[in-house]
Amino acid sequence: MGIATDLVIIVVAALLGGGVAHLLRQPLILGYILAGVVVGPHTGGVTVTGIHEIELLAEIGVALLLFALGLEFSLEELRPVRRIAFLGTPIQIVASMALGLGLGRLADLPWNTSLWFGAMIALSSTMVILKTLMNQGWMGTLSSRVMIGMLIVQDLAVVPIMIILPQLDHPETGLASLGEAALKAVLFVAVMILAGSRLLPPLMKRIARLNSRELFQLALLGVGLGVGYATYLLGLSFALGAFVAGMVLAGSHFGHHALSEITPVRDLFAMLFFVSVGMMLDPQYLFDHLGVILAMVMLVACGKGAIFFALARLFGYRNVVPLAVGLGLFQIGEFAFVLANVGRASGSISDEAHALFITVTIVTMLMTPLISSLTAPLYRAIRRRHPAPTLFETEPPDEPYAGHVIVVGAGRVGRQAIALLGRIGMARVAVEMDPHRMEAAQQAAIPMVYGDAASEIVLRAAGLERCRMVLVTIPDLVASREVVTRIRQMRPGVEVVTRVTSLEHIEEMRALGAPDVVWPHLEAGLEMARYAMLVMGLPPMAIHRLAWDARREIYAGLGENGLAIRSLDQMRTAEERFDLEWVAVLNGSALENHTIGALQIRARTGAVILCILRRETLFDTPGPEFGFQSGDLVAIIGSREARESFHTLAQPLHLGETPC
Repeated sequence: MGIATDLVIIVVAALLGGGVAHLLRQPLILGYILAGVVVGPHTGGVTVTGIHEIELLAEIGVALLLFALGLEFSLEELRPVRRIAFLGTPIQIVASMALGLGLGRLADLPWNTSLWFGAMIALSSTMVILKTLMNQGWMGTLSSRVMIGMLIVQDLAVVPIMIILPQLDHPETGLASLGEAALKAVLFVAVMILAGSRLLPPLMKRIARLNSRELFQLALLGVGLGVGYATYLLGLSFALGAFVAGMVLAGSHFGHHALSEITPVRDLFAMLFFVSVGMMLDPQYLFDHLGVILAMVMLVACGKGAIFFALARLFGYRNVVPLAVGLGLFQIGEFAFVLANVGRASGSISDEAHALFITVTIVTMLMTPLISSLTAPLYRAIRRRHPAPTLFETEPPDEPYAGHVIVVGAGRVGRQAIALLGRIGMARVAVEMDPHRMEAAQQAAIPMVYGDAASEIVLRAAGLERCRMVLVTIPDLVASREVVTRIRQMRPGVEVVTRVTSLEHIEEMRALGAPDVVWPHLEAGLEMARYAMLVMGLPPMAIHRLAWDARREIYAGLGENGLAIRSLDQMRTAEERFDLEWVAVLNGSALENHTIGALQIRARTGAVILCILRRETLFDTPGPEFGFQSGDLVAIIGSREARESFHTLAQPLHLGETPC
């Protein structure tokens, strides 16, 4: 059956290899590569015969990878890390190419072959890193955003590299050919953006109106591969056309739908690509040249990791970020296989050098999950041996901080907490390591201490000994663990609430003595379900019981010292039943240390007190003898004027005022 038999062998082998990789919690592409090794021509047993035909099909997978990358491309995603992504990544690419050039010359390779090797080294693996980050629970952290931002720019750099390198292999043609290729690329991109943006979206709109999913998928394949083939006929990269076509469609209303439809086809052809890569690996060559390969792998990993570490530090990132980036992006990526094939086809890379490059690439990819997992223990060792970084404060207090809330992290979650605490007049101090967030804090006049919250010096500067509680809002598990450990060493009894990103992290925080946790994904899901049940007409108390049961199952075993989830639910349930307002009794207010009867609240303000929440105890319908304390949350109903009058009583008294 020829190629049909080969495809059956590849699919079955990829299924088995991918299944084993999944069971071992490794990226699927590593399973695909190993499956390719097993069914490749260099091993016995069942073997694929039409290798060249499979490689041709795999080229479609490369084009579809770039087509999907174009559909996903968004400058908005790069905004938080745009400086290191757009400025740091080009520096990293040049530095890595210089590293590869030096290693190639050290191995007595020709200069043009060494340059191709440098270009391969410059690229890291988007697929391996994304899967590794997901498995380790690092997605959403600052480290992951930096890595993903740099990976996107690296992927974009593949296109000009594939255009420029073949031209450099033939210096006798001069700069004319290189200039011609660059001019063709610029003209093509300009025509696609101007004309393609007017033609392709209306075409896809007409096809979408036919309400045929199959025709829509075929149209996407036709656009991506057809435009790619057009660039090939112009003497440019097949991948360049596919990427630009995806980028044009990404700006239309069909961008997200197109990406969802093309993803299964892309993954299928990408599987063919990675299996074909595995077929290139010769186990006998690996064993015969084990010393050279291991030396090259170590030099590449250490050199490239050091480049990423230094760049992260250069662009102002501290804490665990430089270490995580260096240990995460050290490998050679999947697009290196594409460059290796192009270089071999152009005669720049010999078969011997090709085998060496492919083997080194595959070994670095296989090492990534293990090396990346060393981030946490290495960071702990560094923190123990090195003093804390320098710190400074914005808006330094006239007197030492006292009775305040320390918010560790001024990211999106931390800023929300800081803003809400500020609205009720509660003193708060933020601790942040990111200098960019420090600038924003200075503009907002937020009291902030710059430094590592895992440092005793920084926590003392933030007033840990006198604070009421600490909110650890950073999603980075490694950093959170260090912060909580330090807080418990300095002040064991202080209330600490930590943010977690998975169920496993809840257990880790509990083991560290911090059972008060918030899982944003759980809270978002519960809140959406609450709204859905309210719209469907379920009684509020039934909704409350369902939500509480769900929380109890997830946060099981938190005990009396756990987060006051029940108190928060009681407050929200009361709000759903009544039109009321919660008012905080602040320190130094007219209400503090006075009873309801003595202040004549009803006659004086017109507001009716329904209940008072004190810490985790809810007092229903308190009588005249009930005395207010600072920190009480009072639920009142009444007219707007009545509630405003009560709110005024809850504010701190001015100099010379009396409570009555």
